[in-house]
Amino acid sequence: MAVGPGAQSQPAVSAVSSPDTSRRRDGWPRYVAIITDGNGRWAKRRGLPTLAGHEAGADAVKATLKHAVALGVQELTVYSFSTENWSRDDAEVSGLMEMFGRRLEVETPELHEEGVRMRFVGRRDDRISPGLLKRMTWAERTTEANDRITLFVAFNYGGRAEIVDAAKSFTGSTEEEFRAHLYAPDMHDPDLVIRTSGEQRISNYLIWQSAYSEFVFCEELWPDFSREVLERSLDEFAARRRRFGGR
Repeated sequence: MAVGPGAQSQPAVSAVSSPDTSRRRDGWPRYVAIITDGNGRWAKRRGLPTLAGHEAGADAVKATLKHAVALGVQELTVYSFSTENWSRDDAEVSGLMEMFGRRLEVETPELHEEGVRMRFVGRRDDRISPGLLKRMTWAERTTEANDRITLFVAFNYGGRAEIVDAAKSFTGSTEEEFRAHLYAPDMHDPDLVIRTSGEQRISNYLIWQSAYSEFVFCEELWPDFSREVLERSLDEFAARRRRFGGR
């Protein structure tokens, strides 16, 4: 998976821009989630260390956030670090944690100035350092009143873990009551889930929320994800008919 907000494959860009209403097309989704896959392969193909791929992937998150605002997306959710990613090499994991904390500290003020609301979804357990947890909380509190776009960052996240954690405190009987126990009850179910790198699976991502999402699978590795690819994915969504179990 790729990692969160944030510089090597794409040119530096400001966090977001004003919505380009002339570019928004009928039927485009407003709630989009992305499985940001392919950082390691991107780096390997260029003879670079894996962490360079993650830095490039973080740049792609920042650029995609800008494009999403311009194209009228109201919520963007990105898969930053999964509960399974802890099994990776210790050096890679520690490098990811350092990069994540560094980019949070540097980029949160910019995102705040641009009106981005940040939310982290996932377990906040002792595998995450106190310093990083503090930065995450700070980023959420700093941006909590913003309403230009919400960026949900799935960090230490697993779809099954989310359901298990919600079930521990659930005493109700309806789906809406259960939703209130999820990591981010305010998150809308994504209209569209995009996965990059040619893989065609959901990898334990937003299992509850994506029950009726449309899926688009892209061949591009995540650091190569561009506005053109995003628009193509939105167009593919708009061409489909969503029935939600009906006819």
